[in-house]
Amino acid sequence: MRGTAGVARPVLAGVVTAVVGFGGSFTVVLAGLKGAGATDAQAASGLLVVAVGSGVVALVLGLRTRLPISIAWSTPGAALLATAGVPEGGFAAAEGAFLLCGLLIVVTGLVPALGRLIASIPGPIAAAMLAGVLLDICLAPVRALHDVPLMAAPVIVVWVLVTRFARPWAVPAALVTAVIAILVAGSPTGAEHLAPTLEFTSPAFTPAALIGIGLPLFLVTMASQNVPGMAVLAQYGYRPRLRPILLSTGLATLAVASFGGHAINLAAISAALAAGPDADPDPKRRWIASVTAGIGLAVLGLGAGLAAALLVLAPPVLVEAVAGLALLGALAGALSSAVSSAEGREPAIVTFVVTAAGIAFLGLGSAFWGLVAGLALHFAFRRRAQA
Repeated sequence: MRGTAGVARPVLAGVVTAVVGFGGSFTVVLAGLKGAGATDAQAASGLLVVAVGSGVVALVLGLRTRLPISIAWSTPGAALLATAGVPEGGFAAAEGAFLLCGLLIVVTGLVPALGRLIASIPGPIAAAMLAGVLLDICLAPVRALHDVPLMAAPVIVVWVLVTRFARPWAVPAALVTAVIAILVAGSPTGAEHLAPTLEFTSPAFTPAALIGIGLPLFLVTMASQNVPGMAVLAQYGYRPRLRPILLSTGLATLAVASFGGHAINLAAISAALAAGPDADPDPKRRWIASVTAGIGLAVLGLGAGLAAALLVLAPPVLVEAVAGLALLGALAGALSSAVSSAEGREPAIVTFVVTAAGIAFLGLGSAFWGLVAGLALHFAFRRRAQA
């Protein structure tokens, strides 16, 4: 009985991690994929494969390493897609960019120098680029309150109240409220649309999508998911080798890209739920929580068709509002990191402004130009200081 009771705690922590991770950001994934040109069926397929792919990788890594390595989809990457717009060539070109992202993650695992190059991007500039990507979608709750007040107001009120008393459950509670509002306002779709289905699309490769979406998606995923994910694990005394993690998540991204999956990576936001002492007082048993979370995430992913069908009934701004509420904490953290150092504040602010403007030049998205502008100003100021 003692052994069963001992396993029950990390298993429960894993279930909570899966529910919070899926419920807290799956709307971001759907909004991002549809923003990149996916149909409802393609978006549901993309959510399905990133959830199942993340679960499989978490299961394999947890069983092999006996460490609480939580795997998830790239929530900041999905937010990037939501604001980047439909690339020339449509969703097929976006899938080509997903393949480039996965390939770059694999190469980073094989070539340590590339990982060091990514790590050399100044932290404030990387944070500012992320903040610029997140800003527009985080404004969606305000737009929803203006456009559909009777549906948006209860969602926001529930989010505020649950944040006050049980923060990890705030976004899932807001999501449940939104689903109730959707069902009250609309009529359920037919059951034939609810079964999990895969939608294969032959990827297309266009320079604009590869540079304007694929490269920023890789940078955002590395800087906002993989690097913080390793930091969370280190905080709790776990130091897994990064190479196997990058190789497995990169290969998984390559495997799911043609079915609409954008990026699979280390969990950052929900990683502490499985790696922290609340999962189990014994650090040697917390891997059970991450494995359970992986299984739970894969199971929840099988409901991607239902999730997409419900959200089809909703005004798009309401879906974006729930996604915006889920990302407010990430926006606050990114803004704080961007302006924390007075020395690099101007390049960071320029990165943020250019990225948040959402204007593409030469077919390349604003996230790419924000990074270019910030780095250019960073090096210009550094040379002036040295002179």
